[in-house]
Amino acid sequence: MSEVKHGWNRDEMAARAAKELEDGYYVNLGIGIPTLVANHIPEGMHVTLQSENGMLGIGPFPYDDEVDPDLINAGKQTISELPHSAYFDSATSFAMIRGGHIDLTVLGAMEVAQNGDIANWMIPGKMIKGMGGAMDLVAGVKKIIVVMDHASKAGDPKFIPECTLPLTGTNVVDMIITNLGVFQRKDHDSPFRLIEMAPGVTEEEIASMTTAHYEVALG
Repeated sequence: MSEVKHGWNRDEMAARAAKELEDGYYVNLGIGIPTLVANHIPEGMHVTLQSENGMLGIGPFPYDDEVDPDLINAGKQTISELPHSAYFDSATSFAMIRGGHIDLTVLGAMEVAQNGDIANWMIPGKMIKGMGGAMDLVAGVKKIIVVMDHASKAGDPKFIPECTLPLTGTNVVDMIITNLGVFQRKDHDSPFRLIEMAPGVTEEEIASMTTAHYEVALG
């Protein structure tokens, strides 16, 4: 596979994901690039962030002199609270997720298959921290967006015909945002369509870096 040197950076990928937010949404952000989505919530839009370790209403990342070691998100990053923040146990947190009360989650992934399967929690033979809330999130949240690099560090495609790694969920992904472009499908019976390309990226470059089947619906 050829390597593309341009496209969106991590922050720009998160900004593109933030365009999918809507006023009043309850949103769960995964570890890594998804946490950056919090920095791009449009001004005036009311979005409540939920962390599966028991917090609703997450504030911005604190400055060094504001850090409270007791306030962390599910990725063990220090965060801040808001006047309306609420705290609860894990059972309540996962009841929110499993009960379908979270509107949107943005997750990272190692692989996404053309049928919407996702693998994002382990690589056999490497250190495993655990799947956290990933399996519950992909099963219980209304809309699943994956934000990931288009290729692995080794240059292998990550949007592929079938996942080779242990699955987190089957036929669950609604949108994929990579450093090269955006793929979306209308429903879980439809194929993914390339609906947007990052600046400077061509259709040919995306095709050369993708082994999954997809349709093109640009413009």
